[in-house]
Amino acid sequence: TVCCDRTSFRTDVCYMKGDIRTISSTNSIFLYTAFLNTTEQKQEKETIKIKPYTRKWETSLMNTIDELTLVKTSSSPYHHHCDAHHSVPAIFFSTGGYTGNVYHEFNDGIIPLYITSQKYKKEVVFVILEYHSWWITKYSDILSHLSNYAPIDFANSKQRHCFSEAIVGLNIHDELTVNSSMMRDDPKSMLDFRRLLDDAYRPRIRGLLGEEGRKEDENERGQRLISNPKLVIISRNGSRAILNQETLVKVAEEIGFKVEVLSPTRTTELAKVYRSLNSSDVMVGVHGAAMTHFMFMRPGTVFIQVVPLGTDWAAQTYYGDPAMKLGLRYINYKILPRESSLYAQYDKDDPVLTDPQSLNKKGWEVTKRLYLDGQIVTLEMKRFRKRLLRAYIYSVSRRRKEMVGRSVSL
Repeated sequence: TVCCDRTSFRTDVCYMKGDIRTISSTNSIFLYTAFLNTTEQKQEKETIKIKPYTRKWETSLMNTIDELTLVKTSSSPYHHHCDAHHSVPAIFFSTGGYTGNVYHEFNDGIIPLYITSQKYKKEVVFVILEYHSWWITKYSDILSHLSNYAPIDFANSKQRHCFSEAIVGLNIHDELTVNSSMMRDDPKSMLDFRRLLDDAYRPRIRGLLGEEGRKEDENERGQRLISNPKLVIISRNGSRAILNQETLVKVAEEIGFKVEVLSPTRTTELAKVYRSLNSSDVMVGVHGAAMTHFMFMRPGTVFIQVVPLGTDWAAQTYYGDPAMKLGLRYINYKILPRESSLYAQYDKDDPVLTDPQSLNKKGWEVTKRLYLDGQIVTLEMKRFRKRLLRAYIYSVSRRRKEMVGRSVSL
């Protein structure tokens, strides 16, 4: 059988069971039903088209995604012999589209893959369209906790792969979200996904400690609890950078924070970013893809997102709401017009400053040009300091509670 769910505006997903065989040369997956071994009976054939990527509402983007043809047929399967028989199901998906942007890599790929594969408990093979070796390397720690098998490069595999069950496409719930109420089998939440990240990166972090000549200490967590709260600044260069970042560091240190400035790039090893943020109490950053790393923070810690002009909806939808679902204390710092570099470029009564929503209504290209690519932030430190002080007082209180709990457990 083959059954497709096209009801979601985000994704199409097809489910196949039976004699399933891949033919990569024609981007096809065949499903053979009972072979009619007579010349009098008409052979049946049903064809289904699907693009296994989770942004189906973006027509221009989806035009770049490889399309698969699912063929359900009663013809003979014997001329499509199997080179590789798999005893476990397959999940087919694409790593094309916006892959290369960390937000989209998690939101459109890794989290939907987690949602779709969980019920198989690692006994599943990932078959990838628009396969990128660098993506496999970057996410190998996570992939190894989702599947016990090496991923298959669909386009370049010279073998015909055979399965008895397959899912084509990925299920997605919302922005950076796992919604347990939408999962029938073994429902999970974002906290479960966060625990998977913990398990995935722990071995590599131990390796990093070994490279530094250190080893994991049972009392390390206790030592962190009695030290100053740690604040990590996610630093940007170019658009939406914090121009007075050095002052921000100084003010945070004066309040009592131990400050680390982190500048992740596309090639930064994720385990290193995870290590920094997993041991932090507060993360500060300007709205952008790097805010995806809030998922590396421990539940109960603080995420302060600096929201430039014209980015209110995106900042709340893509990062603020998901962060709260993960259990973070979220602080939204909406900048004033005078904290934006646009203030020096436009009259103080210009809608660019006074009514960004009216500009956003003109379309994505206008928003991108003006507010995403066109402004730099200079924090009004007296105002921002109040947020830092709130975060510091909260973090100290939370640490004290953790210490009491640790003493009781000891």
